[in-house]
Amino acid sequence: MSAAKSRSSCSFPNLLLSCFNFLLFILSAASFAPVILLRTPPTSLGLAFLVISSMSLVSSFAGFFSQLTRFCFVTHVSILLASLSGLALGVLALFAKERSSLSLLRSRRDPKEAKVLVRLECGVLMAMLLMELAVLVLTCALHSRWVREYEGLGAERDEVEKKRSMRMARVQEESMANAAKIADVKAKELDERMRCKYGQWMKTDFGG
Repeated sequence: MSAAKSRSSCSFPNLLLSCFNFLLFILSAASFAPVILLRTPPTSLGLAFLVISSMSLVSSFAGFFSQLTRFCFVTHVSILLASLSGLALGVLALFAKERSSLSLLRSRRDPKEAKVLVRLECGVLMAMLLMELAVLVLTCALHSRWVREYEGLGAERDEVEKKRSMRMARVQEESMANAAKIADVKAKELDERMRCKYGQWMKTDFGG
């Protein structure tokens, strides 16, 4: 009953985490478009933004994989933290140093179009950053809940084993006590038979 209740209570956070990972996947895929539209092939800064988007894409895949197969929590969190660091640097570069970023991207488009694309990329990266923060917080919360449930199951199993061993020890003690009683009764019966037998011999000997 408690296990079913915990599974039902965990279903909504798991569904929410799946939605966050799906949204992160869509945003990561969409973040490739502004960089490619700015310049093809991209410059070194453009490649850096593509790497950041790829890391976010990998983190979303890792999130789906971790929910399906209990993927290593430390590995998943490491991927998330690396992706968050890249996103923070990307947002900082586009938001705080827009002009220098535009010059480093060296877009062949109209300056107004290039500025719109850069701001669009900055907005997408900011949305990805917030989404990954939400994924990280929810993943840590669910992991701590799984750990508590696992520890609770372990303690419950230990308690059951303890009760079972105590019951077996009690049964063993009772069986040993019954065996001792049976042996005592048999010994008394044997003494009684020997006494009767030797008593008869002694009577016949004295009588003869």
